[in-house]
Amino acid sequence: MEETLKEIQKEKARWSRTVSKKRPAPQRCTDWGEPVEMLYTPADHDDTDYLTDTGFPGEYPFVRGVHPSMYLGRPWTMRQYSGFGTAEETNRRFKYLLEQGQTGLSVAFDLPTQIGYDSDHPMSEGEVGKVGVPVDSLKDMELIFRDLPLAKLSTSMTINAPAAILLAMYVAVAEKQGVLSEKLRGTIQNDILKEYTVRGTYIFPPRPSIRLITDIFAFCSKHVPLWNSINVAGYHMREAGCSAVQEIAFSFSNAIAYIEAGLQAGLDIDSFAPRISWIFNTHNKIFEEVAKYRAARKVWADIVRYRFNARDPRSWMLRFHTQTSGVSLTAQQPENNTVRVAYQTLAAVLGGAQSIAACSFDEALALPTEKSVRLSLRTQQILLHEAGVTDTVDPLGGSHYVESLTRKMVRDIKRLIEKIDEMGGAVAAIENGYIQKEIEGRAYAFQKEIENKNRIVVGVNEYRVEERPDFAIFRPDPAHARKQISDLQRLRKTRDQDRVKSALDLVREAAREHKNLMPLFIEAVKAYATLGEICGVLRDVFGEYQQADTLRKR
Repeated sequence: MEETLKEIQKEKARWSRTVSKKRPAPQRCTDWGEPVEMLYTPADHDDTDYLTDTGFPGEYPFVRGVHPSMYLGRPWTMRQYSGFGTAEETNRRFKYLLEQGQTGLSVAFDLPTQIGYDSDHPMSEGEVGKVGVPVDSLKDMELIFRDLPLAKLSTSMTINAPAAILLAMYVAVAEKQGVLSEKLRGTIQNDILKEYTVRGTYIFPPRPSIRLITDIFAFCSKHVPLWNSINVAGYHMREAGCSAVQEIAFSFSNAIAYIEAGLQAGLDIDSFAPRISWIFNTHNKIFEEVAKYRAARKVWADIVRYRFNARDPRSWMLRFHTQTSGVSLTAQQPENNTVRVAYQTLAAVLGGAQSIAACSFDEALALPTEKSVRLSLRTQQILLHEAGVTDTVDPLGGSHYVESLTRKMVRDIKRLIEKIDEMGGAVAAIENGYIQKEIEGRAYAFQKEIENKNRIVVGVNEYRVEERPDFAIFRPDPAHARKQISDLQRLRKTRDQDRVKSALDLVREAAREHKNLMPLFIEAVKAYATLGEICGVLRDVFGEYQQADTLRKR
């Protein structure tokens, strides 16, 4: 075998000299700057031990997938990201998507909800119901999930700083439906560290925020065991401009911080690691995205198995949701986004995602219409039923190019994690501004590539046409925000005020005394204490995070 590989290397060198004389080719690079060879052969991954470094699906190191039969045994969950206007509208959109064949729910919350303000707070003005659904109280959650059987559905909620409170509302809604919390399936994002680097919907400082996360870990391990208690997000860092390698390394470093916090809180690694899930961003370069997911499964398995000594193989598995790239969508010639989304969804399937949300082609202009979101769902269904890409497990496994990319990404992801470890971990790297600076630098370089036409974006810096959209664009109704505020104020007048005050006092006491807050949140939301009121109590105890503290250090 060794002699054969040497002969291949020799013949490749001869071939390369011949080709370069006849038809010189420009040097291409990966998304993270690695030179791409003109041609790959078995010699480009000759030091890989298949059984140790690749293995079989459903077994360590899970490079080829976390389940033995992958999509042959069960399709990925189709989970379109939805939420806007009012709770009633969001409920109707969910029912529509389920009728069209969607297999899971994903809730988008509006900006005031994400940062813990009620709809009638001065900070909420102009933002109520714009980028998601407003949730001021349990009443809104009851309306969102009205007539939806929570015992049979898996629900994902993209919420971070007030994640524990929204989870408490979901548990309370299920209880009203007669569904035990032990039966609930779904995910809450609950990844606060990336909020300090790229997304900005933080409320409290990092350390009390991580305390809330460990409270959720402990509560879910006992009372909501099928629930993914955190959904660590590389997605938003990729949207902010980082490379594929940075997306995985930075999100893994955040997850390491969460695991360490859980262990320090006295939790056993195998009690919560199996319920860590992920959301990643599937971008344009198909083979790099496939290699990214294959490499990520290997790196994560090694971290949890060897760094944290987890014994349960379920703890080693990297189970992830992916959404296609929102930042790659263009307002120019928006129909082109249909093609981009289809290719990105293909990459997600070939990479072995457990659930997928495909963006809608009109999202660069507005929230998606029913028609455009249906087309995104149909994109997934065509891949599942017509394209043949689910007929075997890991169909790109063995590709010389993909295997070489996978190996190099494993190496580069581990190196970047080691660098962050040397700084003291993710929290320290955030506090000294390292991660923010790296992402900003990569985003700036990416934009310069577009401006200089070193990177072609079809319809933007090449192949341009002047045209107006000839399709319907979703436009929010301003009356919805007024109704939301009116309903909230009516709720405050009709609820049991003594019960609300008592519940909030207990939350305050538990926050000060470092008791697990989840049971108190559940009682507070059942009393119809509002999200803003509960977050207000926590603001009094924990304080608020100021980004300027980090900016001064930089």
